[in-house]
Amino acid sequence: MPLTSPRRRPALSAAVTLAAALVAGLAPATTALAAPDAAARSAAPAAVAEPAVPAPDMDGVTAALKAAMADGAPGAMARFSGPDGVESRTAGVRDRVSGAPMDIHARFRIGSVSKTFSTVVLLQLVQEGRLELDQPVNRYLPGLLPDDRITVRHLLTHRSGLADYTNAMFADTVPGFEAVRNRVFSYQELVDLSLSEPRTTEPGVSYRYSNANFVVVGMLVEELTGRPVADAYRQRIFKPLKLRDTSYVHPDTRIKGLHVRGYLHPDAAGEPLVDSTEQTVSWARSAGAVISSPADLNTFTSALMRGRLLSPAMMEEMTTVTPTDATDTRFYGLGLRRYDLSCGAQVYGHTGTVQGYYTYAFSTRDGRRSLSALANTSNHGAANTALGRTLEAAFCGKPPARTSARTATAAPAASAPAAGTSASATSLPAERDLPERH
Repeated sequence: MPLTSPRRRPALSAAVTLAAALVAGLAPATTALAAPDAAARSAAPAAVAEPAVPAPDMDGVTAALKAAMADGAPGAMARFSGPDGVESRTAGVRDRVSGAPMDIHARFRIGSVSKTFSTVVLLQLVQEGRLELDQPVNRYLPGLLPDDRITVRHLLTHRSGLADYTNAMFADTVPGFEAVRNRVFSYQELVDLSLSEPRTTEPGVSYRYSNANFVVVGMLVEELTGRPVADAYRQRIFKPLKLRDTSYVHPDTRIKGLHVRGYLHPDAAGEPLVDSTEQTVSWARSAGAVISSPADLNTFTSALMRGRLLSPAMMEEMTTVTPTDATDTRFYGLGLRRYDLSCGAQVYGHTGTVQGYYTYAFSTRDGRRSLSALANTSNHGAANTALGRTLEAAFCGKPPARTSARTATAAPAASAPAAGTSASATSLPAERDLPERH
């Protein structure tokens, strides 16, 4: 299980040191020119110190990656980007046949993280006046849905009541996957699969995660732009942010270039993993068919949170969240999850599951710190939960039990959290973006 050494940008610290020296040397002259009135200067309010931000606990990140491997992933990796530069960790292999080690530059299928990309495109269309969040979907796609009360906002918040067709599609994990691996679905076929099942809730009443919602989002994008959703992703997100490793290639089955192979756990314990790398992902389309890399995901979530893709008004809409469970730590906005971590940090992004891949892509609200993490397996929730602990380690730093030797020796060994975890991190299983059998 090879591990990489930290990847920092050494030039950054040198540049910061040089800049600090230059600022120090010019400070008197700059102050005199900017504020010559001494009385005005003395009357100005004192600067308020910003709260200290913990350094990422990269040992904890490594521990989480190893835990994901112990729970069935052939490999795992994580990339953290912050004010002090970039650090990454890898473990295990990206290809079980060749034995090639996990590579932080490799591309992979990001599953439901695609939902945030789709949301950004749709909210840009809202900004342009092409649709309204609180208007019925049927206003833009006449006759598509059987209930005129279902609005665009209901889709983006998973409150439409549309059934998630993937529950039946993947009731038997491997046979279900093999039946759709090379199949090309139309949007309408996927909507029809959802409508063939009872609705889960009245529109707007409660959160019920459903891939069908974001299939309809893709239909809205194509209806309003008159172009394939792939064009909207490319022109509105990929090109402006220079996401060179990110693509939407539906229905091509390949991941071009350096990539991670994905491995699906069968339902029966002990059966061999299934290589699920090549597939159309047509069963998900705009709900989960994007391919990306750790660096591009960091860039995307950071740019989104910094307001580079949406107006302040749209960001306010997107980050207005409601709970998804009773823990008061997990929330959903418009195509965006918010997790409240044990240290009080709030991070925004999305989780992703597609056959053979688990993904986390999150950033702080100011966009200054971002984490992306991958394990190359699925249908094994323990691995997903373990991978999620990278968030606590990256954004909360070392837990108190590890910073005080006195506390560590005084506390019973059984009560101490594992390296890189916290009590809250270990108590919550990962949220499911697809059905799980393990």
